[in-house]
Amino acid sequence: MKKNFAAAILALASFGAMFAQEQADKEKIVTLTVEQAVEFAKENSKTLKSAEIDLEMKKRASQYSWNVFLPSLQGSFTAARSTDIQSALSQANGMGQMGDAIGALAAAVLKKPYTPSFKPIQESEKAHWALVGDVSASLNLNAAYISKIRAAKADFEGGKITWEQSQKETLLNIRKLFYGLLLQQESLEVKRASMENARQRASQAEANYRNGLIPELRLLNAQVTYENQKPEFESAQQALSQQMDAFAFLVGLPVGTKIQLEGSIEPVFVNVTSEDLLEKYPDSSLEIRSLQSKIDSLKLSLSALNLSAFTPSLALSYNYQPMRSLMLDSNKWTDQGKFSATLVWNITNMLPFSASRQQASDVKDNLRKLELTLETLKENQKLKVKKAVDTLNQAREQIDSMGRNITLAQRAYDSSARSYRNGTTELLDLRDSESQLNQAKLGQLNQKFNYISALMDLEYALNTDLSEYKEQ
Repeated sequence: MKKNFAAAILALASFGAMFAQEQADKEKIVTLTVEQAVEFAKENSKTLKSAEIDLEMKKRASQYSWNVFLPSLQGSFTAARSTDIQSALSQANGMGQMGDAIGALAAAVLKKPYTPSFKPIQESEKAHWALVGDVSASLNLNAAYISKIRAAKADFEGGKITWEQSQKETLLNIRKLFYGLLLQQESLEVKRASMENARQRASQAEANYRNGLIPELRLLNAQVTYENQKPEFESAQQALSQQMDAFAFLVGLPVGTKIQLEGSIEPVFVNVTSEDLLEKYPDSSLEIRSLQSKIDSLKLSLSALNLSAFTPSLALSYNYQPMRSLMLDSNKWTDQGKFSATLVWNITNMLPFSASRQQASDVKDNLRKLELTLETLKENQKLKVKKAVDTLNQAREQIDSMGRNITLAQRAYDSSARSYRNGTTELLDLRDSESQLNQAKLGQLNQKFNYISALMDLEYALNTDLSEYKEQ
């Protein structure tokens, strides 16, 4: 009994240690820079893993596209029982008797003795059976196969572009979310500082009230201001925590992992114009390249349809069929196989109203639609680049302007704070000064984020790194 109790205590302690370790693992904080987050997503993102599977499927289809030239091989073995064998027995006995007659005649001519060797075959269960083997090979050849192989390889090349596009789009979203979280953190810090200021003013007002320096109304106003800021701060804090959880899930970290972001919202300024970029990178967009790849693949599919309809197919067939009848007591096998080579024209597929020609017409119409889409995409690319460059220029101007506003707002707030402490300024005026200072800080942070986001959008649209345009 004591042993069982001790074992139970040890098991409970072991379970408690395991639970504590799991809790410690969950509470472990992972520090990530933006590049570390990107690398982690490359290894763990389920979206990218799914895209890799799609690419592997296209790669396999391209790698083994030559298998259309493999012949169709089939083998079989049959044991067949005939129900009525009377005619076969009569024929076999007749041939045997004829053989003996010919042998006897030859012996009489040669004046030699002859002993009949044929024994009439009697009907038996064995005589009903025959053994048949069959090995066949067939191969159909058509000029369309070449286009189909090329189409499979073109589809794989297009798949690589699609995979690259999916990867870069996913990593772009991760980078944007990373800087968006930094923006939320900075905004939360501003709220935290404002709330701390409100707390200090409430504490000071309470001390002043106890010393009879201010009326009760002024104390109550300071306390209400502080209490009103607490729910707003807690709500922003919870929203940031939820966004952190979503970010952890996006990069592939276990649910519940605590993340600490390491970085700052400091853009790298570039000197670019939309005209120069469009001239240097006219068709580098992954969207344009992907659509062009689809057009090329569809053209090869159309070529395969036309060749299949208007060129003959060469059908090669070989059949080896050994057969043995158990009616005769002989181990002899006979071969009833054959070889054939046939040219086949499917005349129906040549008719303009046939299903094959209608399918070809549908492919042609889809090609026209894709070509129109490509033209639209190229025009839209110009708009994207121009919009991104305009956003960069505007955000740059706003960053500089708000930097000057922060300096002025800070001076105004410092002056209001001194006056409030001296009792020469109302709390409302101080709150206005603080609000304007916070708006200036958050406004500049937002414009910095807009600049970083627009630069990433521009690099994604052009599929290139613009670090060479970095301002010195």
